[in-house]
Amino acid sequence: MSSRGPRADAVRNRARILAAAREAFAQAGVDVPLDAIAEAAGVGPGTVHRHFPTKAALLAAVIADRLDELAARAAELGDDPVEDFFGFLAELVDSGRDNLALAAAVGGLPNSLIEESGARLSAALQALLTAAQRAGGVRRDVDVAELHAVVTGVLATESRLSASRRGLGLQIVIDGLRTAPAE
Repeated sequence: MSSRGPRADAVRNRARILAAAREAFAQAGVDVPLDAIAEAAGVGPGTVHRHFPTKAALLAAVIADRLDELAARAAELGDDPVEDFFGFLAELVDSGRDNLALAAAVGGLPNSLIEESGARLSAALQALLTAAQRAGGVRRDVDVAELHAVVTGVLATESRLSASRRGLGLQIVIDGLRTAPAE
């Protein structure tokens, strides 16, 4: 028996479905029909259902895929620990704004795919935080769990601010995370 992975066309189809779903959910919300996602991906509805038996499974895969992309992005950083950390924190908040509807739709569903991807992102964020703390640019009394809570708060705050004030919550957090300059 062969231990080959999935066929190349199956891998391509899955990627096309995820890309189409991400776009469809962003534009039309989570109520978009799976048939519309199949059409946008250029595959048949049966292909979508073979990869993702339920809409919840597709939503979870879209979120997990984005979390994995963010974790990979964080792992690429390393030139300037402090600026990398704060730049990635801003990227994380921007990404969270885009995924709030998806996260709410999946919220509470036990999903090992999301948990594993979330753990990878947390580990990558922890590495950035630790490097920035060692470089002296981020206060040392904050851990990654607290950082997640703060980012969640920023996202909740940002959604309530007028468009002209968006970014204020993140800026307040960044200012609070920076170490005070030596006098």
